[in-house]
Amino acid sequence: MSKLTYRNSQGQLVDMSIVAATRMKNEFGTILERAVHGGAVAITRHDLPKAVLLSYEEFVALVKDRAPQLDELTSEFDALLASMQTARARQGMADAFNASPSQLGRAAVTAARKDRRPSFKLPRRPSRTRIVK
Repeated sequence: MSKLTYRNSQGQLVDMSIVAATRMKNEFGTILERAVHGGAVAITRHDLPKAVLLSYEEFVALVKDRAPQLDELTSEFDALLASMQTARARQGMADAFNASPSQLGRAAVTAARKDRRPSFKLPRRPSRTRIVK
């Protein structure tokens, strides 16, 4: 039986057994026990991984680890959104939506000029001259 490597819920790199779908169908009990005790078994069809059978403990640990990250991102997003909703930002958006096309063009040119980096010239390569005799 060949192996795949994956990072488990504890962050360790572990080998995952690979089982063909046909064998899975015929030996479900044995393969289920391997997943319960070994963490995970990849199920293939035509030599391509199609599914993974996980122990319940591994599944719970993986799902639990994901929740704090989502809560963290949610609070970070809320703080960023709140910082963008200042009176100055609201006035800026109102000005942008009420601006004429020429005012928008001037603002775009001004912003583009602010972002420009100082230009520099590359040294010239000496010309190759051929001496013809």
